[in-house]
Amino acid sequence: MKNYGTENTPNIPRRDYMGFGKIFLLNMALLITMAYLANILYKYVLVKIPGKINYILSVLWFIFAGWICMKFGFQLKGDVIFDLRLVPLIIAAIVYAKPMVVMIISFGIGLSRLTFGISEAAIAGMLNFVILGILCAFMITWMNKRQFKQSTRGIVTILALNVINVFNIAIFGVIPFEQYILTIMPSTLPITLLFSCMFALILLDFQLDQRRTLELLRTNEVMTRQTEELRQAKLSLEERARQLAQASQYKSEFLANMSHELRTPLNSIINLAEIISENEEEHEDETQEKDTPNYGNIIYRSGRELLQLINDILDLSKVEAGRLEVIQEEVVLAEVVQLMELQFEHDAEQKGIEFEVTVMPELPYTIQSDVQRLCQILRNLLSNAFKFTHQGRVDLMIHKDSSARSTPGEWIVFSVADTGIGIPRDKHEAIFEMFRQADGSISRKYGGTGLGLPISKDLARLMGGFIQVDSREGAGSIFHLYLPLIQNEIKEDISDEENEAPEGAD
Repeated sequence: MKNYGTENTPNIPRRDYMGFGKIFLLNMALLITMAYLANILYKYVLVKIPGKINYILSVLWFIFAGWICMKFGFQLKGDVIFDLRLVPLIIAAIVYAKPMVVMIISFGIGLSRLTFGISEAAIAGMLNFVILGILCAFMITWMNKRQFKQSTRGIVTILALNVINVFNIAIFGVIPFEQYILTIMPSTLPITLLFSCMFALILLDFQLDQRRTLELLRTNEVMTRQTEELRQAKLSLEERARQLAQASQYKSEFLANMSHELRTPLNSIINLAEIISENEEEHEDETQEKDTPNYGNIIYRSGRELLQLINDILDLSKVEAGRLEVIQEEVVLAEVVQLMELQFEHDAEQKGIEFEVTVMPELPYTIQSDVQRLCQILRNLLSNAFKFTHQGRVDLMIHKDSSARSTPGEWIVFSVADTGIGIPRDKHEAIFEMFRQADGSISRKYGGTGLGLPISKDLARLMGGFIQVDSREGAGSIFHLYLPLIQNEIKEDISDEENEAPEGAD
């Protein structure tokens, strides 16, 4: 095809071609600067703008980049301009997957050539980019069908567009064919290929940075959302915990108050039932039938059991509410021993088992403790021992120990041993939980609420001690109550006190 304006194009001095490298380098610097500015704008401004507007702005950016390259391009004699306007088109063909968008960018760069004046060179430049745009559209469609990798798309696009651009300039340009091929193309084509590859690598780094930025933004959004959800969950849990604590406090206060209110009339019922029971025993011979039930005795026993249950609930509520006080006072060990013997000798006779209390001679005459809570713990331990023992014996032994829990100081130990049904080793901790027994069938067979041992454990803790259990299923049990041994100034052997006690006290 004939070159436009060839006859009007003068010979170009060879020294002018030396400026291609400098001008192309300037174009490259401008493109890198624009890419950097675009990255900054995207990070801090455009990322907050809707996606469609960003898309349109990116298309306009590519067209403007081509116009900037022409503005600072190498101008030969006349209106002929050599520059890197092809680079923005190459990058657009690599970035965008839609052929129509690349065609719009190519047509836009071609039309922007006319802003520098309408001439044969300007029309040839516009026609060149129209052809390149159509070629890019077909090439993108073909590569999309083949599903080329990003690197392959880049190499094919760079080579194809640079070669087609050379042929278009050689055929449609105003510079003579031979002069362009032999003089200009050997300088411009290598530089254009080099800068196209360099800018493609810069674009790749920009895309990776952009991708990392987007991932960080998404991760930050997810973490922010999760943090807010955790904060709300924490507030909800704290509020729920506060409500539960308040409800527990109200429950404990209610139980404490109700237990006191129930004990007053119940004590009256027990006292009256005891009087009726004693009266029935005195007139047992006068009854019409010998097998008539002793109703007073039944009412008395039932009342005592109910009173014990109320006392347990009262102690439990006091422990939970933090209102249970331990009063340290002088405790005579002999009196505690006599009280336990008097209370459980009758139970031992009824069940036909032996009951013996052993006090080691090295014990002091008195100790400092809470006698009421000490007797309550011992009653709970001995009651369980008699309840679960059908034959054999129950023993209470009181002695000293200086190696408990590797804690310095001496301890007084109250050991309650029995030959009863025993406790499996895996249930040793469960029996100290409230409303728990070693087996569900035990509650049905032996009765009880499962409060005795938990209350005893809490009482021992408040008194500065603890309870240990040593038991195997079918081999009996031994419960050890450890209390710190706090002695008074007056120390006498407890055996002397037993010798002075009246007969029948043991």
